Amino acid sequence: MELELKGVTKTYPNGVKALDDVTLTIPHGMFGLLGPNGAGKSSLMRSVATLQAIDSGTMRFGDIDIAKEPDRLRDVLGYLPQDFGVYPKVTAFDMLDHLAQLKGLSKRSERHEVVKALLHRTNLWEHQSRRLGGFSGGMKQRFGIAQALIGNPRLIIVDEPTAGLDPAERFRFHNLLAEISEDVVVLLSTHIVTDVADLCPKMAILASGKVILSGSPLALMKDLEGRIWKKFVTAEELEGIAKELPVIAVRRMAGQRLAHVFSEKQPRADFEPVSPDLEDVYFQSLDASKKKAA
Repeated sequence: MELELKGVTKTYPNGVKALDDVTLTIPHGMFGLLGPNGAGKSSLMRSVATLQAIDSGTMRFGDIDIAKEPDRLRDVLGYLPQDFGVYPKVTAFDMLDHLAQLKGLSKRSERHEVVKALLHRTNLWEHQSRRLGGFSGGMKQRFGIAQALIGNPRLIIVDEPTAGLDPAERFRFHNLLAEISEDVVVLLSTHIVTDVADLCPKMAILASGKVILSGSPLALMKDLEGRIWKKFVTAEELEGIAKELPVIAVRRMAGQRLAHVFSEKQPRADFEPVSPDLEDVYFQSLDASKKKAA
């Protein structure tokens, strides 16, 4: 099954156009939706998750028209929102058991088997009797995935799932998402480029509510080959370079500033070619989008 979005538009009552003619085909597996804060990612996630109505366009998952048949979509949906709250004094087992009841698992013995399996799958079984308020950020996110998996969903939406996690927790969470995506469609929304680079065979970049680039991360990086150049610079040099060359990103490496410039040919003799990564793709596309809108 695929998730197909065509011409999706959403404007809020305050006049902010959060989604502007979004058209995407999201296949089986992991799909990354990348963009800065305020790009419209959460608005798109909430729309697909039937939490808000769109103004125009169509959203289909397989044979389900999401706007017209929200209950059918909810039957096959797992959702981990950006801000996933928990009851701090409730144990992991009891909370998951309660959520499973809300999802329609009424038979106690079968429900407990489901809860047990989900806690094992998310590596939380040994913490089943621990109160959720004592969970680390990574454990809370893994619990969030556990509740999203209740009912064997075919579409899973995860919105900014690794923000605030330490490297070890991010690694565990990445492995869990990769395992889950083998069986279903997983839509991963994030502003963290490495999440998409590590996990997603397909992706799109959203900015100001519009899709500005989509495709395979590897293919998009290859398209930039021979057009990204680097140079270590001082703060004073950077100011001058930025006035004459299209600087798309400035990174820190070993305490020094490393400027990346987009150019069809070597911009100056003191710039070296560099193999593009997904951050170069991301920043160059955002820069091009800003110039186009100006």
